[in-house]
Amino acid sequence: MRWKNAIVAGVASLTCVALASTTATADDKKPADKERITYQDHVLPIFRQRCGSCHNPNDRKGGLALDSYAAAMEGGSSGTVVEGGDPDASYLWMLVTHDSEPFMPPGADKLPQKELDLIRTWIEQGLLENSGSKAKITKSTVSKIEVTTDRPAEVAMPTRYFGDPQYVSDQLNAVTALAVSPWASLAAVSGHQQVSLYDTAKLEHLGTLPFPEGQPHIIKFSRNGSLLLVGGGRGGASGKVIVFDVKTGERMIEVGDEYDQVLAADISSDHSLIALGGPKRIVRVYSASTGEMLYEIKKHTDWVTAIEFSPDGVLLATGGRSNGLFVWEAFTGRPFHDLKGHTGQITDVSWRTDSNVLASSSSDGNIKLWEMNNGSQIKSWGAHGGGAEAVEYVRDGRIVSTGRDRVARLWKGDGGKIRDFGGLKDLGLEVAFDAESERLLGGDWTGEVCVWNGADGAELGRLSTNPPTLAARMTSAQQELAKVEAEAQKQVAALEAMKKARQAEEAAAQQAAKQAEMASAKVAEVTAKKAEADELAAERNASLAKAGEALKQAEAALAAAKKAYEEAAKGQQAAQVASTEAAKQATTLAQQAQEAAKQAEAQKAAAAKAAEEAKPTAEEQKALAEAEAAAKAAQERAAQVRARLEELKTLQENDTRAASVTP
Repeated sequence: MRWKNAIVAGVASLTCVALASTTATADDKKPADKERITYQDHVLPIFRQRCGSCHNPNDRKGGLALDSYAAAMEGGSSGTVVEGGDPDASYLWMLVTHDSEPFMPPGADKLPQKELDLIRTWIEQGLLENSGSKAKITKSTVSKIEVTTDRPAEVAMPTRYFGDPQYVSDQLNAVTALAVSPWASLAAVSGHQQVSLYDTAKLEHLGTLPFPEGQPHIIKFSRNGSLLLVGGGRGGASGKVIVFDVKTGERMIEVGDEYDQVLAADISSDHSLIALGGPKRIVRVYSASTGEMLYEIKKHTDWVTAIEFSPDGVLLATGGRSNGLFVWEAFTGRPFHDLKGHTGQITDVSWRTDSNVLASSSSDGNIKLWEMNNGSQIKSWGAHGGGAEAVEYVRDGRIVSTGRDRVARLWKGDGGKIRDFGGLKDLGLEVAFDAESERLLGGDWTGEVCVWNGADGAELGRLSTNPPTLAARMTSAQQELAKVEAEAQKQVAALEAMKKARQAEEAAAQQAAKQAEMASAKVAEVTAKKAEADELAAERNASLAKAGEALKQAEAALAAAKKAYEEAAKGQQAAQVASTEAAKQATTLAQQAQEAAKQAEAQKAAAAKAAEEAKPTAEEQKALAEAEAAAKAAQERAAQVRARLEELKTLQENDTRAASVTP
């Protein structure tokens, strides 16, 4: 990019330019292990030979002269260039070793290793001027790091519970600051003289960091997520910026001694610079390693309300209450762009990951995007009616925002709206995005932070600016466990009662089916008897037919055998009586069979009805399924609450143990 090349060319003048000669200096040999390396005896000859043509009292390229000890200690336009005791945090060392751009000497190889060894040892030993000097060791707890937008090898998360909130109130205070780690599901939320950390995936409180300096107004994680910057103070009285170690909660850096609260601040990507501003209308930039103020910017005509370093550490964007929006060279404070377009207060600024585009939000309701080649506006849209209060780039190029319309929004990189997130109870003040769990966080005037699912906008829970103590959380968990267990028992009892009722209905249905089966067997038995009677009647009828035939024969032979006739008549009478009796019996059996069949059909219908009634209806099946689900959910919730209670007990034990060993 042309703008980056221009800045690199400008910064290049801050460091020495090698001469064409490569002749070794008088101190060409590598220093002995315990030899005291001094500026006068060892380093000055190198500076004169390699850097003297540009960094002398007459030229002072980049405001830097290296031909005297006092001038070297003073540094240049970008501030000090060496940090006693810490070569890796010394800007001059990073340039001459080609660990940071612009490489020095420009367009040439690094200095000979023996010369580099002398310079490094001189810095490590404390920048001795001569053999009788005392070392100047800079007390630095934060080292400068390499600028990168890649995921860190180790993602920082708190390694312990950071302690209970020191201020607990019945009322919440407005969410004045909110941030989420760029590489972890970790949120920091402002509170009264404290900052609370939350696991945004579990919505659990991880402890509180005290900020006795006053009310936090700005919270930002460093670009690699290892540091947490908190700025704030007391209105009209004092303001400071504190930088915490995310893993340990230790206060690492303290800068600023303002006469009013800090409203905006940021730490550069390489952890070397901290910028802050507020009602005094001045932007001040400090060395993170020494706490020394490097330069001031007095361009703003009203409160400074927004500050952010570009991800590559080259630029610094600042915005104010009088709609002034500027971009500066981060190391020098020289103006880079004056971005005109907003008609209201600049409420927030955020850089795209590639550092080529800056987003700004304003009380005029608009979000604007600015490119850095020539500072032109490339996009503008009405984001929030009444005023846009916060804007933030997501690491994949999407944008989140919130405003006075009580809505948070997720946008495409070109300003196209993806989704609204409702549910804020009052004016939206702060917004952040957890890219690890795809969750959007929005804080409002009531003091609550709403957490939504970024995929569908569903509300997942809320975080508080005034979290309870660990003991209160344990008490609450125990009470919840008692309620959940009671509800679980109630649900299980209801489920068992429903199952018992179903078992009784199924037993009745089985009994009805058994009776129907017995009735069917009875019908079969009566039917068989009827068949036997019919067969007997047929036989009797056949006998009667034979008797009638015999009678005819007897009548034909009446004249010849009267006795035979009389005997045949008697046989016919007996056969007739037997036939009549058989018909009677058959009729009775038929009636009995019909009655039995009728009873069997009735019992069979009753059994079918009972079986049908025994089947659960759709409503009963739904009720049974819901009862089973409710019982299961209650049991699972009870298990979760028990597990959480055990975690809280462990946290309390660890906190008590840590307190007992603290001197």
